[in-house]
Amino acid sequence: MSTRIFVIHRRQAGQPLLATLQAELRLPRDDVLRTLRAGDVRLAGNVCTDPERRVRSGQRVHVTLRGKPPRQEKVKPAPERKAPAPQPATHGIVVRYVDEAIAVVEKPAGLTTVRHKDEEREFGSRAKRFLPATLADLLPPILRARGALQQGRVRAVHRLDKETSGLVIFALTAAAERELGKQLRAHVVGRRYVALVRGQPKDGRIESALVRDRGDGRRGSGTSRDGQHAITHVRVVEPFDNFALVECRLETGRTHQVRIHLGEAGTPLCGERVYDRPRNGQPVPDGSGARRPMLHAASLAIDHPVSGRRMEWEAPLPEDMRQLRDRLRKLA
Repeated sequence: MSTRIFVIHRRQAGQPLLATLQAELRLPRDDVLRTLRAGDVRLAGNVCTDPERRVRSGQRVHVTLRGKPPRQEKVKPAPERKAPAPQPATHGIVVRYVDEAIAVVEKPAGLTTVRHKDEEREFGSRAKRFLPATLADLLPPILRARGALQQGRVRAVHRLDKETSGLVIFALTAAAERELGKQLRAHVVGRRYVALVRGQPKDGRIESALVRDRGDGRRGSGTSRDGQHAITHVRVVEPFDNFALVECRLETGRTHQVRIHLGEAGTPLCGERVYDRPRNGQPVPDGSGARRPMLHAASLAIDHPVSGRRMEWEAPLPEDMRQLRDRLRKLA
């Protein structure tokens, strides 16, 4: 038996409890339903068995998992004889580029980019002890082992969703953080995503105003003047039978922008469980078998915050997306 505790992020607010638990625990739907029915989930201190209960930002979730905990690999002690200092665990993180001002890394799916403010308020200094490590927590020792970060901290310039893989840039100085922030606001940063989607998407430009609640408890497009302007350019790379590999270039970078725009266009991501339906409608059937939303940040381009030189990086598809793409090709 093991225990998982987490706090509902602002971006998760309004989601059904079942979808939130699936994303956080990375368990099949049936396993999560059994856990709920057994009364092993507490939401804001109270037992909750309703899978469709809408969660709110800042709520604390306590889950008791009665199966066997994941098997831990035994770490062999370092020999006493002279040997290189032990290297920090990379957790699947790949450093694509680093200098005195920036670090560009490839984040694996399942790892949160940076601690959310709601969690910081809830746990304070205890967050690193009681909550799963984030990319921002794990990166400094990796950079120090390479001699690339002598002191200070890493600063997340932008974020990827927990289940999205791909390229993220961190500033290593306050000046670099300010300059890259300006580039993001001016839409100078180039970002290209690759996604596997259901249905038959079309090439085109999707533009809308994104609001926190489109009318069914989910983020989405609305008519509110308070909405955030969002533009996504979609290109079909390879169509399959009722599925497709698409490329999305962002003109803006709003929370869940690609997931929302593709879902509202009737072609949600394979594995998507939140933005997989029209407003107040039923989910679009998903026969892909994907265990997570199939979205990957494949390329990133910036003007270097010190030299001004244009720089670009590419990250290949992760293994789970390659396998699904190949399987969909064979079925087409």
